[in-house]
Amino acid sequence: MDSGIITIFLPIALAIIMAGLGLELRPQDFSRVAKHPKAVFLALFCQLVILVGIAFAICKLFSLPPLLAVGVMLLAASPGGPTANLFSYLYKGDIALNITLTAINSVIAAFTLPFIVNLAIQHFIKDGQELGLQFSKVIQVFIIIIVPVCLGMLIRYFSPNIADKLHKPVRTFAVIFLILIIIGAVAKERNNILQYITQVGLATSLFCIVSLLIGYFVPRLFGINRPQARACAFEIGIHNSTLAMTIALTILASTTIAMPAAVYSIFMYVFAAIFGTLLNRYDSRSTDQS
Repeated sequence: MDSGIITIFLPIALAIIMAGLGLELRPQDFSRVAKHPKAVFLALFCQLVILVGIAFAICKLFSLPPLLAVGVMLLAASPGGPTANLFSYLYKGDIALNITLTAINSVIAAFTLPFIVNLAIQHFIKDGQELGLQFSKVIQVFIIIIVPVCLGMLIRYFSPNIADKLHKPVRTFAVIFLILIIIGAVAKERNNILQYITQVGLATSLFCIVSLLIGYFVPRLFGINRPQARACAFEIGIHNSTLAMTIALTILASTTIAMPAAVYSIFMYVFAAIFGTLLNRYDSRSTDQS
């Protein structure tokens, strides 16, 4: 992948996608936390604490090479994205809660993602100082995540009609961009791609499955209703792999670190669809029995 495309095009393209996320958000999406504090807290705890710990355990379990381990941790630190809202809609989740979680996650990730990635680099890479997210790079992560989202929210607030018109094209662009970035990263690492799939395919698949299961069953364990638990599951189980890959390719300048997110993107939609289908069948059986 050409260095000019990586340094200029990728950040701009991701900014458009994050602005598209902002087009779906309103100030009340943040204030809605007061209505569902328990569900929001549990989802955030699962995402920021439990899943990060599980990702670390998976890296150790599979003895992943250092750069791939950092890539898995970067993926774990990435928030959910608009795709989670789509799956929640398809499989009867609480979409309002999804939007709230996406809004809060996007803000929190601007601070937690650099922290988690730096810890991963220090732990897995002996010469981590050369690769770490120094203050200037942390600012870049913050700008990539927060500024476009705020811009999208401003457009939604002042011009709802324009926001509605932009919503579908931006979502389509996001899908195309994800495909292109995966193709580009894979093409650059084509000589090693089979090795990467062998090394991180099972690890990222396990991470995706565990994320969905924890996202659903932990809230259910604490009495959260099924639609809200589904929203939590898809928000936690579907990570923003586009954000993870762009940070890996631009700020960290490593296609190897981007590989876990690329491989994860291939399996993510399949596992999420299977999971949602199984939940629908389980709920229909429970309704029939009652």
